[in-house]
Parts: sequence; C-alpha cells; structure tokens
Amino acid sequence: MSARNNQANKAAARERLKAERERQAKKDKTKRQLVVAGSVVAVLAIAGGVGYFVVQANKPKAWEAAAETAKDSSAITKPANTTGADGTTVVIGKAEAKKTLQLFEDPRCPSCAAFEQANGEQVKKDVDAGKYKVQYIGATFIDNMAGGEGSKNATSALGAALNVSGEAFLEYKGKLYSQANHPDERDDKFADDNYLIKVADQVPALKGNKKFQDAVKGGTFDAWALKMSEKFDGSGIKGTPTLKMDGKTVVKEGTEAAPMAPADFQAAMEKALKA
Repeated sequence: MSARNNQANKAAARERLKAERERQAKKDKTKRQLVVAGSVVAVLAIAGGVGYFVVQANKPKAWEAAAETAKDSSAITKPANTTGADGTTVVIGKAEAKKTLQLFEDPRCPSCAAFEQANGEQVKKDVDAGKYKVQYIGATFIDNMAGGEGSKNATSALGAALNVSGEAFLEYKGKLYSQANHPDERDDKFADDNYLIKVADQVPALKGNKKFQDAVKGGTFDAWALKMSEKFDGSGIKGTPTLKMDGKTVVKEGTEAAPMAPADFQAAMEKALKA
C-alpha cells in the first residue's frame, strides 16, 4: 500500500469518525430536548390537574347551587301538574271532588312508609273514585336530623314523576315507601339517583322514561324540592305523617296521632268526609 493511499484511508476514517460524532451529538441533543419537553408537559399536567381540582372544590355543591336558584321563583323549574308561584301546590284527583286531603310526608320517614304501606292503595282508590283530592306537602327534615340528602333527592325525583303525570307521582310515591324499597331512615339510600331510577322502573309510566331519568340525574327539580320543603317548614306541622282534611287534622279516634291501621284510617276518613 502506498503512503498516499494510506493517508487517504486515514483521512477518510477521520471524516467518518467526525460524521459519526456529529450524528451522536445531534441525537443526544434531541434526546435532551425531549426529556425537557416531557418534564414541562408533566409539570403543566400536574399544575393543570391541581387547578382542575381547585376549581372543582370551589364550585358550589349541587344542593348549594339549588338553594341559590330557589331564592328566585322565576328561576325555579316547576313540574307540570302543579300550581302556585313556586309550583309547590300539588293537588291530584278529580276536579269535582269537593274535599281535599292534605298529606304531609318526608320520603325518608319510617312512619310515613308504614302509613303508605297500610293505606296508600286505599287513598289511590278513594282519589280515583272522586271521594276527595290529595294535596301533597313534602318535608326533608330527616336529612338534617340523620344527615344526608335522600329526602331532598327523593322529593326532586317525585317532582320528575309529577312532571309526567299525577298518577305516575302517586304510584312512584307508593313504590318509594314500599317495604321492598324503603330504606332505614339512617341509610341515605335515596341520595343515589340510580337507586331512585331503579325504583321508578317499577312504575309503567316511568320505566325507561329518558325524560324522567334525565330530570333525576340532572337535578332539574332540586330547587323546586327545596321550595316544597320550605312550604312544609312554614306549615307549623311538627311530625310526619300528618293528615288534614280541608285544613282540619285527621287523627285516630281518641288520640292525636295519625290513623295508621287500615280500619282506623277508614273510620277517620268517613268522619272527616262527613264533617
């Protein structure tokens, strides 16, 4: 091999080595840029996540937002089949029925559940027969006593049922109070929208009813439920269930308690209807 060829080979080797070093340097630089960029993205993601949770934490909770809405009657979404400025007058029955039975009930109330299980079907029969109309006044005081939001949530769901029809409302109320579905008052089961919808599927008019389901999940009638609760609070009634016929309290004969047993209820209603 000539000296000239040997020098040429060495020069070529040096060029290849130089080019390889440049390629490796460029590769290392790109890698460093990617690492830095990834770190920035990670920091931004963490910051964004923290920001998101801060915003979420500062958002008013659903019932706090509903309470703000309830301050303005014009902003309240009222169910169909209601009357009054806030839509809290709920009267179901035939227009020609001369008497009106007021029912004061809390959805979580165990005594209300016992009353409905014993007499709910009879009330529905009487209403269908035109003996009297029913006016419902819903309470939510057990949420405050036992903690939770089930009374409010169930009242809102009842509003969604009322928006379908008065008949759907009465049937759904009966299902919520039924032995199979009504929870212990210490169990805030009615706070679960999915549970309320599951119970509603036992009512033909509500089964698979997307409009009803959307109203329950979206809290459409939450503010209305709070106004209904205010109506109860302003009624002077101290316990549930309480029954009044045209403003006069209906009680079991010889007591100041609501007539719970079917025989006591029918006797009390016969007397009240004659008054």
